[in-house]
Amino acid sequence: MEYEAFIGLEVHVQVRTQSKIFTSVGVGFGCEPNTLTDPVVLGFPGALPVLNKEAVEKSIKVGMLLQSTISEVTKWDRKNYFYPDSPKNYQISQFDQPICEGGKVEIELPGPSRNVMGEHKWIELTRAHLEEDVGKLNHFDNDSLVDYNRAGTPLLEIVTEPVLRTPDEAWAYLNALRMLMVYGDISDCDMEKGQMRCDANVSVRPVGQEDLGVKVEIKNMNSISGVRNALVYEIERQIQTLKGGGSLVQETRGWDASKNVTYHMRFKEESHDYRYFPDPDLMPVRIDEDWRGRISATIPERPYDRQRRYYDDFKLPFTITSVLIPDPGLCEFFEEAAEACNKPQQVANWIVNNLLSELGNDGLSLSESKITSAHIAGLVKLIEEGVISKNIAKEEVFGEMFTSGEMPAAIVEAKGLKQSNDTGELEPICQKVIDANPGPVEEILCGNEKAINFLKGQVMKATRGKANPALVDQMLKALIDKKG
Repeated sequence: MEYEAFIGLEVHVQVRTQSKIFTSVGVGFGCEPNTLTDPVVLGFPGALPVLNKEAVEKSIKVGMLLQSTISEVTKWDRKNYFYPDSPKNYQISQFDQPICEGGKVEIELPGPSRNVMGEHKWIELTRAHLEEDVGKLNHFDNDSLVDYNRAGTPLLEIVTEPVLRTPDEAWAYLNALRMLMVYGDISDCDMEKGQMRCDANVSVRPVGQEDLGVKVEIKNMNSISGVRNALVYEIERQIQTLKGGGSLVQETRGWDASKNVTYHMRFKEESHDYRYFPDPDLMPVRIDEDWRGRISATIPERPYDRQRRYYDDFKLPFTITSVLIPDPGLCEFFEEAAEACNKPQQVANWIVNNLLSELGNDGLSLSESKITSAHIAGLVKLIEEGVISKNIAKEEVFGEMFTSGEMPAAIVEAKGLKQSNDTGELEPICQKVIDANPGPVEEILCGNEKAINFLKGQVMKATRGKANPALVDQMLKALIDKKG
């Protein structure tokens, strides 16, 4: 019997705000434990929450990025459960009136190779709701310590329908969602810092069966690749259990990345176990058309819309767009440089193949680099105008530009690197190379045109790369034709 899998993901994204969702206490990562707290965070008697407007506005913005329906009225509910990381013994969340309902995310599946774009498809969403984050438990050999610094941080839970079918689709969805959050300036989505966390619900069923199988939730996955690996294991575990005559139970399982296995944590709760009820300290919020309009005006171009524009307008290949698109700052850098010199393909190649390589070697980010978009545009202009060759640009100019921050034109002038277009100067050099290399010359005369590349190389070497390659090619051919 053949089986098929159905996957739904619950992604928690920390919303970047200056303060926590229901108090003015600041947010941060890496601070001394339990220093970002106050009576509201710790749930002291009499401490009342005050809603953070920025968190609500960014959640509305997320809904628009996800093409969700934004609720006209949204409210907050108490999700009741006892766990040490929740100081109030309940979490303020949203139950039946979330900010965002429905929606969809465009994903790009892995292609047949790293250089080929894969299939695009849309993943349907159930909802996205705003809630407060909980604290963090730190486990040791004999005890556990709780840090409430994270408690109360605005958290947006984005839930898909069970429409993902493979671990690769889940991986593609998480990458696409992270790009949307970064593009919208919602979150950095750094999973190592807990800014993006994912729980996966997965079930399998015999092919042809209409009802979904028993749902199992997987937790403790701390990377996008970890989610994919956990799903690969869990889907196979469920299939083998059923094929072996066993049965599955609705449960929550953890992921052990060191052993590459899932393990039982507890049996899965139902929504009624949390005894949801409206929070009596927080009023419902009405989201009117004016408010929506102001936020709608801030919605950026979505990543894959930008990718399609780069294909259509700039004729960039997938190998380039796949590097540019995930980083909106890099895209802005590229577009500024491309506009300045009107050579988008050349600009993109210098950014992806040279600039990013140097940044990686030095462990720098783009914002830390001395190179600006004007540097790249200026370098491309010098090449296109024939002032310097590509080889000189790469070997002599770019490195100096990267290190010193000097503009490329100034470097070329100071080092005397301008390309030679003087035929009177180049002709004797070309003739000398021809006379010194009768073998390649004979090959050219016999029809092997590629042999001229060796002669060109000798001329470029003799001129220390300053000769115009196109002029050298033309002059060598003319002199060889005379010899023939």
